[in-house]
Amino acid sequence: MPRPTAAQLAYGSATVVFSTVAMILLSQTDSGVGVGVIVLAALLLGLLVAMTVPMPKAARTVRTNRAAAVGKSAEVRVPADSVRS
Repeated sequence: MPRPTAAQLAYGSATVVFSTVAMILLSQTDSGVGVGVIVLAALLLGLLVAMTVPMPKAARTVRTNRAAAVGKSAEVRVPADSVRS
């Protein structure tokens, strides 16, 4: 499994903090069980957000020459009369 990127860690952490604060303020809970459920829900939401942030893709080599794309050698043929000595 690849390591998480800095963006994934940042988005996941921010989601956990902000969603925890928002849910506690909106629910106005007093009990420890209620806070525990909210914290667990916020952690799951943060994990979901962190895993859905797109991973950077590996750099790909783009072949512009049609012969190279087919796998043939990319030779360029030049007429003999156009070559200057």
